[in-house]
Amino acid sequence: MRPWISRSVPWLVPLLLAGCSGSYQPPKLTEKQTSELEQALAGKVAGEKTSCVNHEPQTNLTAISGNVLLYRVSGRLVYRNDLIGSCTGLTRGDTMIIKTWGSQYCRGDMVTSADLTTGMVTGSCALGDFTPYRSPSK
Repeated sequence: MRPWISRSVPWLVPLLLAGCSGSYQPPKLTEKQTSELEQALAGKVAGEKTSCVNHEPQTNLTAISGNVLLYRVSGRLVYRNDLIGSCTGLTRGDTMIIKTWGSQYCRGDMVTSADLTTGMVTGSCALGDFTPYRSPSK
């Protein structure tokens, strides 16, 4: 091993470990985002979280913020997904690209936001758990 590497490695290890030990706190939603989320989930009741949901042909995936997605399956069922990390470009209206490994969206699937005009990637994150919100039965 080269001498400069053996001298520099011992003091780098604590710095590298400290960088990995922090916890991620997503930014708070703005008033507008909070209002949009409340309106979308109004009258619906939260269910138990699930790690995967089926791709539905007529669904709508909407970014509330760079950290919160809504997956509308029908007028009665909406899933909320709190992203792992932040795809900041989603708040500017950039295109969302989701890499899946089958016929479902699952926790851990990679999401990338991209500006199609410039071709630049503007964010990268992963899907979190899906919380279903259903309209109560009448």
